[in-house]
Amino acid sequence: MRREKGGGMCEKRHMRLWVAVLAISLGFAPVFQAGITLADVTKKDVTQAKDKVSALEQEKKKVEQTIKNLESLKSDTAAYVKKLDASLQELEDELSSLEVQIAGKEDEIATTQEELLAAREKEQEQYEAMKLRIRYMYERGDVSYLEMLMQAESMSDFLSRAEYISQISQYDRQQLDLYVQVKEDIAEHESALLAEHEELLGFQEQTQAKQTSVETLMNQKTAEIKSYESQITDAEREASEYQKDIAAQEQAILEMEAEIKRQEEEARKKAEEEARRNAEEESRKKAEEAKTKAEEEAKKKAEQEKKAQETTQAPKTDTSKNTAQSLESNKTTSAGNSKFIWPCPSSSRITSEFGSRESPTEGASSNHQGIDIGASTGSNIVAAAGGSVVISTYSYSAGNYVMINHGGGVYTVYMHCSKLLVSVGDTVKQGEVIAKVGSTGYSTGPHLHFGVRVNGSYVNPRKYVSP
Repeated sequence: MRREKGGGMCEKRHMRLWVAVLAISLGFAPVFQAGITLADVTKKDVTQAKDKVSALEQEKKKVEQTIKNLESLKSDTAAYVKKLDASLQELEDELSSLEVQIAGKEDEIATTQEELLAAREKEQEQYEAMKLRIRYMYERGDVSYLEMLMQAESMSDFLSRAEYISQISQYDRQQLDLYVQVKEDIAEHESALLAEHEELLGFQEQTQAKQTSVETLMNQKTAEIKSYESQITDAEREASEYQKDIAAQEQAILEMEAEIKRQEEEARKKAEEEARRNAEEESRKKAEEAKTKAEEEAKKKAEQEKKAQETTQAPKTDTSKNTAQSLESNKTTSAGNSKFIWPCPSSSRITSEFGSRESPTEGASSNHQGIDIGASTGSNIVAAAGGSVVISTYSYSAGNYVMINHGGGVYTVYMHCSKLLVSVGDTVKQGEVIAKVGSTGYSTGPHLHFGVRVNGSYVNPRKYVSP
């Protein structure tokens, strides 16, 4: 927590300014009135600071849970993107394979088209040859297969001519049938290749559509991951700010508690000094009263003896010894300590004794500076003896607690209260209800922690009280 330097903030004359700066740094805006003390401010501000720390801790936990959820979503999305990436690779491999197949089919189609072109050229040649024969026969007019046969000069020539005519006709028929078959085969093969080519193009189009869809989905998921990362960064920054606020609040609480401890020590020393002066003054007054009384009694006795002497003419007696004895018998000592009573009337059950012990909860001391009296929440807590309230406030560890000065350097402490019923400066009587049993501060359940301090050190309360 940042604190303004200069100006003697720790000096008494600037105590109110220090409290104002500290309260403002904690987010509070208390109104300071004339005569207000630091104890009055810390009594409510420390409680508010404690509540604010708890609230900040809760908000920090919420942010940390948000970060955890975002990390989980990011992890799931990243795994999905990995699957999409694998699918995209498969589609790219499939497209590459289809492109190879399409290229092969296009080569086959080109070859078939060349063959079909050659067949058409051959057809054209045969057609031209047939046209020449027909044209020749048409132009001659007098020539026919029958005339050729009739012009045979012999049977052998007739058969030769017939065979020739048959061979020509058969050759024409064969050439025509061969042409038709080749043409049909090439056309059929071309049609099949074209169909396969169209099918491959269809596969390619479908695969490209899948690829586009996967790429779109991958882009969306990648954008989601970036969004999660941005949200995680923001949440981590927010959690860091909460942690800084919590650290500042805890530092402020430590400073307040240190100030309370300083006040406690100052009050103790002041009370001891006041008690010493009061005791000296009382002793002086008593000594003076005793001396005056002794002198009056000695004077009175001397007068009585003088009268008796005058009456009886008895010999003069030495009264100096009697006077000294009288003065000695009238000397007094300090009044002594009052007897203490049990501070929790509703319960005599001690749950933890004074001295070394195993810490019952995190933050609790293992060197127990008092006794714990188990009692139900709201039970009365009474002053063990009469005295002046020097502390009535909240501590991070002790919770709500009260300290009473009984004089002679003796103090009693009442911790973990649920409610405080007295204020600093109040004078209380023995047995007066000063607070209610609770479980504030470092505590595992409702109880009263009762301590006795003598000359600045805690002693076993069993020497002063018993159930």
